[in-house]
Amino acid sequence: MFLQSFYRADPSTVTISAEQGSRFAKTISNDFNPIHDADSKRFCVPGDLLFALTVQRYGLSQRMSFQFSGMVSADTALLFPESPGEQFEIVDGRDKPYLQVSRSGERSDDNQMLESLIKNYVYFSGQNFPHILVPLMAEKNVMINPQRPLVIYESMSLVLDENPQSLQQPEVELDTTSLEVDGKRGNAEFKFNLVDGGKLIGSGVKTLILSGLREYQQQDIDQMVTEYLDNQARHSARA
Repeated sequence: MFLQSFYRADPSTVTISAEQGSRFAKTISNDFNPIHDADSKRFCVPGDLLFALTVQRYGLSQRMSFQFSGMVSADTALLFPESPGEQFEIVDGRDKPYLQVSRSGERSDDNQMLESLIKNYVYFSGQNFPHILVPLMAEKNVMINPQRPLVIYESMSLVLDENPQSLQQPEVELDTTSLEVDGKRGNAEFKFNLVDGGKLIGSGVKTLILSGLREYQQQDIDQMVTEYLDNQARHSARA
């Protein structure tokens, strides 16, 4: 599958270098969060890459949920279970969990369909900032810390109305968004629809945690957006 260049595998573990994680974020997710820059001191592997590797390995089930519980550093040796049941974890060599997965219902392992779903979902997911989050923060008059922005990918779940074995090229469309603020913490929720051949075939929701919230300042937001778009433009110029 197309993910082969974004990880290294041996018989027992999967590792992702900073360069591989960064390249996935920029070329597949269109995600230019500085935390995914290969030379960032705070680099972490994109959660969307963990999602993609999980779906590639175990297929798409009718009902799936993904709960992220830790940030994966570069070159962390990850253990993917060989024959998991309906609930399983992705852990490191010390048994520290990074992703909990639940699944049930019918399943498809069709590579072409899985590639379509993965590419569509992670591209949708990579548009959190600035396209979705900035309008939500403005509406609630809050913003993340521009010096140390902390937005945590908490979870994603999906439910299919169709047997996944019947799907061809599923696509993801944004439905509704919301942001609930409690002091310096925010919980963002992005609901989406799954569509195949113009037909609604399921739905899902992605949740994020925003920490260190403060009063919204347009000048600070404008600077954050400019830096983000400049990072995007520099990558496009090198491509």
